[in-house]
Amino acid sequence: MEANKEHVGPMGRLESKVAVITGAASGIGRACALLFAREGALLVLADIQEQALREAAQAACGEPGRVIWRRTDVSVESQVKDLIELTVQTYNRIDILVNNAGILGRMRDLEQDEAEDWKRVHEVNVLAAVMATKYAAPLMRRQAGGVIVNVSSVAGIRAGAGSNAYSASKAALINFTQTSACDLGADNVRVNAVCPGLIETGMTRPVFDHARALGKQDKLGSRCELRRYGHPEEVAYAVLFLASSEASYITGQALPVDGGNTASLNLPGMKF
Repeated sequence: MEANKEHVGPMGRLESKVAVITGAASGIGRACALLFAREGALLVLADIQEQALREAAQAACGEPGRVIWRRTDVSVESQVKDLIELTVQTYNRIDILVNNAGILGRMRDLEQDEAEDWKRVHEVNVLAAVMATKYAAPLMRRQAGGVIVNVSSVAGIRAGAGSNAYSASKAALINFTQTSACDLGADNVRVNAVCPGLIETGMTRPVFDHARALGKQDKLGSRCELRRYGHPEEVAYAVLFLASSEASYITGQALPVDGGNTASLNLPGMKF
């Protein structure tokens, strides 16, 4: 079953809002960039994949000067700091920060896990968001408002949706969402997370390719209540909601966008 891909026209929900999106070259990040552009945002896009990032920026550029981009390795603190400084120098404010960059890491049994794998996954999936929040938060405080949306995963809610390192990193990101929401709430800075289920992106492509090679593509997403996998645009709309004034009284929350996966025991229809 396919998702309903009919999109509502531009509504200007982010008109003139300055939004920084990491991991913007593909998948959920790219979908967020295109959607935010349609909603009137001024975009600063970052990713380590320079050519794909350039193409995403061009696709999102509905008006001259509304999109800038910078190749950024979010696991390097100095580059994250430079990204935030570029945003401030260009627009003199930051209204929205979407910490979307992430990696899956190697799928291994516990006995085969290596410390370096865990370090790399946590550098990209957790510390990058911590550092971006660290450098964006002071400006948001001075502005007396801002929004941060972290892209976590259902793997951070329950086991079975990723490797040990990946799942632990996404759980840590959910917890950081809560603690930073508590730190920043008094200054009207909201911090939330979305937790996608199985979404077809560049990061998950090996999973999809493997299933299709085995002729098991009909099994993709079959363990959630909607009996299908999701699309990046479906997550982007959830991010848009949390980033908009429509979610003005929501902070410290982790919103699953997973077709009902976390509503059951991964056995669709089995409640008992």
